[in-house]
Amino acid sequence: MLNLVGVVIADDHALVREGLKTILKSQSGINVLGMAENGEEAVRLCKRLNPDIVLMDLSMPVKSGVQAIQELAGIGKTKILALTAHGEAVHVFSALDAGASGYVLKTSSSEELMMAIRTVMEGKVYLAPDISGEVAKGFLKKERGRGCDKLDLLTAREREILKHVLAGYKNREIADLLNISVKTVEKHRSNFMKKIGLKSIAEVRAYGDDLNEKGIFI
Repeated sequence: MLNLVGVVIADDHALVREGLKTILKSQSGINVLGMAENGEEAVRLCKRLNPDIVLMDLSMPVKSGVQAIQELAGIGKTKILALTAHGEAVHVFSALDAGASGYVLKTSSSEELMMAIRTVMEGKVYLAPDISGEVAKGFLKKERGRGCDKLDLLTAREREILKHVLAGYKNREIADLLNISVKTVEKHRSNFMKKIGLKSIAEVRAYGDDLNEKGIFI
């Protein structure tokens, strides 16, 4: 990674937080900005620090990881990587549906964790190899089953912003490109997600992949 990546660690176990901090600090290009012991604190930290990525445990007190992901998804530049002990389909779907861009298990090696961070930072979705192939296929099938015909419901501006989102542009960048306010971008983004039936950035990316596979251009 050429650019310094700011990271927030959210886990209710102090030993896990410290262990992750030690691993990340040993890697070049990583800057640990802060740590949270529950979902509510994670949301506060991310809104204040605007990290590039947050490593989010799912089972936390006060506010669960999934609730925190839902609150943070689409806000600022922060990408969310679920880091958990749970590999079951229900947990994977919940995290990705909520807005996580990746899912890695706590049994993973430090090398895999870094690979997951790189993948998510590149704007891709990462699923841990230890998650069964059937779970991964189920998620992709579920996401790609959403109707492409709903694209026709979008206004010209909504389609334009969707195109930029799929290209990896952030709200501020889109606003600058189109010479409109960030609030206007956020409004159009919210509108096209509701019209198509998308609830997270992971679903938006899956929808875009489906359009590409079918040769449908926005």
